[in-house]
Amino acid sequence: MRPSLSKAELEVARVLWDLGGGTARDIVDALPSASKRDFSTIQTYLSRLEAKGYVSAVLKGRVKHFKAKVKPSQVIRETVSDLVGRLFGGRTYPLLTHLIQDGGVSPAELVQLRALIDEIERHGASEGAAPGAEPGREAR
Repeated sequence: MRPSLSKAELEVARVLWDLGGGTARDIVDALPSASKRDFSTIQTYLSRLEAKGYVSAVLKGRVKHFKAKVKPSQVIRETVSDLVGRLFGGRTYPLLTHLIQDGGVSPAELVQLRALIDEIERHGASEGAAPGAEPGREAR
């Protein structure tokens, strides 16, 4: 697994994903005003992202053009997996209960969650969890 991203690196990666690729200048220009950083700082973050395997760079003339090597969904999956492993010993049920009880889930979102759970039970559980399995325990 790749090294995890810092908050600032993730912010730069998000801009790069939104742009579909670009230069450090493109990213500086596209950053929200609340997140503005100077050009050399963005270059540093892009170099780190490249070293960590999240982006690739091609030199065109004297300017590096960056492109994401990893999709946002993959970064989300890896980041959540790392979080669950570190905070909850690899068990997702405690994370889910925390998010539902302490995360301010609205009544409308609870309805959506119930519908999702019903759908999963109707079509069989996704990999690792069986319908009716004890909460927090993956089926083996």
